[in-house]
Amino acid sequence: MNKSYGFIEITGVVAAIDALDIMCKTADVELASWERKLGGRLVTIIVEGDVAAVTEAVETAAAKAIKKPACYAVIARPHEEIVKMVELSASRWKKQQKEKTTNETEVPLDC
Repeated sequence: MNKSYGFIEITGVVAAIDALDIMCKTADVELASWERKLGGRLVTIIVEGDVAAVTEAVETAAAKAIKKPACYAVIARPHEEIVKMVELSASRWKKQQKEKTTNETEVPLDC
């Protein structure tokens, strides 16, 4: 498989989730990572898959999302430095999820 990344930057978490849903339903892509900036006002969704699938997913989401993306791009066969950046983003995201899950299970419930 020729790995590629698709990026969509869009205003708002709801619009980002909508765009991700469109991408995942359109083609065989997976969420690689996501970033929120400016308090969640700008959200960047990063998907990965083969070049054709990522291209189709990003183009469809850009055309059909509930908001117009601020920008979007597809990087076919990304340079190793790009892969490192996406993996770093994904590791921070996964770490936050793990910490959140750990904290939720440690908090006793008052019944």
